[in-house]
Amino acid sequence: MSLTKTERRQRIKFRIRKIVSGTAAKPRLSVFRSNKEIYVQLIDDVQGVTILAASSRDKDVDSKGTNVEVAAAVGKAIAEKALKAGIENVTFDRGGYLYHGRIKSLAEGARAAGLKF
Repeated sequence: MSLTKTERRQRIKFRIRKIVSGTAAKPRLSVFRSNKEIYVQLIDDVQGVTILAASSRDKDVDSKGTNVEVAAAVGKAIAEKALKAGIENVTFDRGGYLYHGRIKSLAEGARAAGLKF
């Protein structure tokens, strides 16, 4: 029996989450990609809380242009919020998605704005 697309992504996600974990000092940068939007959170897994969040639906994010350009803007926005909060090191959780396209663009946008991972 073959897996559906979402079942396959869930398996990959669980495999990643066994290894990647966030703390207050070095939170996990978790990405969720829908067909229309892209969302990102900084998560402290020790306390189980979301520290910061940004998405393509936020008013301060420029949501004009291609999906890849919007993802880069979201990465830049989360990096700016994190640096204001005193966080510069994170662990990247691609959420089971392949590292290309919008996910890669988001990561590169966050790195360009000053986040280290």
